[in-house]
Amino acid sequence: MLYKLVFFVPETHKEIVKQAVFAMGAGRYEHYDCCSWETLGTGQFRAMEGSQPFIGQQGKIERVNEYRVETVCQPEFLPAVLQSLIDAHPYETPAYEVWPVKTLEDF
Repeated sequence: MLYKLVFFVPETHKEIVKQAVFAMGAGRYEHYDCCSWETLGTGQFRAMEGSQPFIGQQGKIERVNEYRVETVCQPEFLPAVLQSLIDAHPYETPAYEVWPVKTLEDF
């Protein structure tokens, strides 16, 4: 089985976070590694009381240029990959998604 990992990261830390997840096994597909796809967009959030935002201020809506980065990961690497993403990411609570992917071998 293969999983798709998607995460959102400000441009200042995009390469740092990508290298962290690649080092733990994400981005490997057949005879390739460091595979990913990315696009620039705008993220929005409001830091609430008790937060320690990397960008912005508590109580104010913040809009940030962020990259959506997509990569793949085998299940045996996923826990370490997610921990490295969290550790390398500048945000207090990084946004990420993981879901299973079907390939030709699954049919």
